[in-house]
Amino acid sequence: MVQKAKILLVDDRPENLLALEAILSALDQTLVRASSGEEALKALLTDDFAVILLDVQMPGMDGFETAAHIKRRERTRDIPIIFLTAINHGPHHTFRGYAAGAVDYISKPFDPWVLRAKVSVFVELYMKNVQLREQAALLRLQLENGAGAEERQDPAGVLAELSARLAAVEEQAEALSKQLGDHADAGAVATAAHLERKLSGLRRALDALEPGTDGSPASVPSQQ
Repeated sequence: MVQKAKILLVDDRPENLLALEAILSALDQTLVRASSGEEALKALLTDDFAVILLDVQMPGMDGFETAAHIKRRERTRDIPIIFLTAINHGPHHTFRGYAAGAVDYISKPFDPWVLRAKVSVFVELYMKNVQLREQAALLRLQLENGAGAEERQDPAGVLAELSARLAAVEEQAEALSKQLGDHADAGAVATAAHLERKLSGLRRALDALEPGTDGSPASVPSQQ
């Protein structure tokens, strides 16, 4: 079963949440509602999200304050935030959104196709990161802790399997980067670059694990 990404929708108006769900339902991902900044922060304590769509104008804790809290938490600081606003206050207001940590800033009423396309990019990047973490975990399990006597006797076979799996992720990430080349979305490009750096690090770790002259693998480099 293919794992679905979670998308957090934050807006104090139920009709706006309903509209977002209608637009994003075609992505076939898990949509999570939050009607306030406080509710959004509570959801972020337990679940991992691919992207957050955050309304700026909310009573109590507004979007800027909510984003500031999200960016202060180590668990959530790297989640992309797309600000949604019905009011255009000019360049200063937009700059404040980016300064708060947003990767994009969209004014209502927005084009449904554009919003869906932007969100889909971050969902794809999130799924690639999930695959990367899984490969890194498998690498550590099989080569740092050891999976079994037979596998320890044939480290080259284990490395070949891991290398093939990593190559598949690298190929998908490269294809996604080429797609991003046609879009001027700085947030998505930066997130993709971060993924590529992590992939490069894992590839270097695998290369370092090639068996030495005595047939034994090198030590496992730590991954950030």
